[in-house]
Amino acid sequence: MEHNHKHQQKQEALGDEHVGTNMETPLRPDAFQMDNDLKIELISKHFTEIMHILGLDLNDESLNGTPMRVAKMFVNEQFKGLDPRNRPHPTLFENGFKYKEMLVEKDIHFFSTCEHHFVPIMGKAHLAYISSGKVIGLSKLNRIVDYYAKRPQVQERMTVQIANELMEVLQTPDVAVIVDAKHLCVASRGIKDITSATVTASYHGKFNDAQTRNEFLKYIEMNASE
Repeated sequence: MEHNHKHQQKQEALGDEHVGTNMETPLRPDAFQMDNDLKIELISKHFTEIMHILGLDLNDESLNGTPMRVAKMFVNEQFKGLDPRNRPHPTLFENGFKYKEMLVEKDIHFFSTCEHHFVPIMGKAHLAYISSGKVIGLSKLNRIVDYYAKRPQVQERMTVQIANELMEVLQTPDVAVIVDAKHLCVASRGIKDITSATVTASYHGKFNDAQTRNEFLKYIEMNASE
């Protein structure tokens, strides 16, 4: 009994402090054996039960369609980034201008979900890379951010996942990612801090050099001390 109580306290602390345990999204091996239509059907049934337990009257016209709406939203929108079939496959183009300076895409807005409480995380991602001979369209950078945001997430993990994807797609180690986000679980629970934001960064290759990194921070108008 005492062991179970300590384990529960540890789990509560891990969630309240928003600590991640793995740099990969925790997925079961059979995560995609079930098709989306069946997932939606089962989630709708389970969410109906949740609403029933909460005491809500699903005979009410405003509520009786909610379980199916939530199920479709979970599978087709909010958590579509869990499915590797939705992974972006951007086309690489030759760097025809032989542009060797930093390319920066800033203020990419995203909406994600805290995996500890299933409430929103919202913020902006700032990306930079130095071409090794290939470039991709700017809209594809937004799609990469969206793919990793659309799943239950920990901000540190999301930052690293985006950076790793950029290095693989762009075939360059010279990549930087900064994520600046607000967590509604912090704003609405516990200390109810509505003003703070969390900033995470992942620097690779030439961005480990202070001068290059500070140039990136200057472009996105963030102080290096933040």
